[in-house]
Amino acid sequence: MEIKNHLLQQARQLESPNFGERPEGEAGEQVSLLVIHNISLPPGEFGGSYIDDLFLNCLDCSFHPYFARLKDFRVSSHLLINRTGKITQYVPFNLKAYHAGESSFEGRPQCNDFSIGIELEGCDEQPFTPAQYDQLAAVTRLLQNTYPAITGDRITGHSDIAPERKTDPGPCFDWGLYRNLLESE
Repeated sequence: MEIKNHLLQQARQLESPNFGERPEGEAGEQVSLLVIHNISLPPGEFGGSYIDDLFLNCLDCSFHPYFARLKDFRVSSHLLINRTGKITQYVPFNLKAYHAGESSFEGRPQCNDFSIGIELEGCDEQPFTPAQYDQLAAVTRLLQNTYPAITGDRITGHSDIAPERKTDPGPCFDWGLYRNLLESE
């Protein structure tokens, strides 16, 4: 895998309109945190284009009762790894994706300003697939080589930076397996 011009060359590229510039200055411009998420739309269901549609602001909110609550959401992530391991990129890594919301890491608020967000297609109640773990580990190593401030202790879950609001990547995410895969290559 290769990152060129802040894009993962092996990923399917879909441009989300939900992004911003990272703040100027020493503290804001350095990408130094990786946040792992999970997402499924509708909750607990996999496949389809609903995640893409959400991140591209074209989700038909009348299609499913759950979608009505997402009507005015303007969210994105840098990457999505689906159940088969296919990767989609929505926002270049040098730009701010809207994935973390109100958040804080080590006392620093606004994690979107200095983080990269990776969504795994999944939910809190079901295990993730081996293909997802393999791709996540490979992408993480590449990101760490490209953005060296993302050290092992600066990889976290959404639930860790927004504990009052979020539970993802959830109890079924195997942090031990993920960390072992990172160390094995």
